[in-house]
Amino acid sequence: MSPPLVLAITGASGAPYAVRLLHLLLAADRPVSLIISTHGYRLLQTEMNIGSRDELRVAVGTAAWDANVTEFDDGNRGASPASGSAPSAGMVICPCSMGTIAAIAAGTSRSLIERAADVTLKERRTLIVVPRETPLSVIHLQNMLRIARAGALVLPAAPGFYHRPTTVAALVDFVVARILDHLGVPQTVVPRWSAGDGPT
Repeated sequence: MSPPLVLAITGASGAPYAVRLLHLLLAADRPVSLIISTHGYRLLQTEMNIGSRDELRVAVGTAAWDANVTEFDDGNRGASPASGSAPSAGMVICPCSMGTIAAIAAGTSRSLIERAADVTLKERRTLIVVPRETPLSVIHLQNMLRIARAGALVLPAAPGFYHRPTTVAALVDFVVARILDHLGVPQTVVPRWSAGDGPT
């Protein structure tokens, strides 16, 4: 089995991105180490009426969850994602709050999510953060620049429109498809651009 991808969900707005990403990773049979912060669970409840681990499991598919998801408590900084010796295919924080980005930029590692991100950077593994904040202050921009210089990929939840989306789900898929592309996970949920004649 391939090493797991660490997927973290924090309290920034954007729960549909997180749920769709998890669903497609599991559909691709990718093992996932899942960490959801307290605010992340509140976000899932507020934006998608998913109030518990069991409800999230049902939302993404129980069989796929049972086969591929290992969940870790965000308060357990001794869990395996906190160690560089634990195998990992990288980490995605989706959505990623500005507080989490600030903690990663400062290296404070107050939670498992923050420690796992710190480990991902120091081990030179792929770290993708998906912020959804507007407008951005100078502090936000400086923190994103710091983590980008440290090796993170900052992928804002900013969907495009050239594929002519007609639903919210299509906008969500645009962002999730870009995340999957950068993880090297094949996806066909969004048509690809073809020079001269638009998306294909």
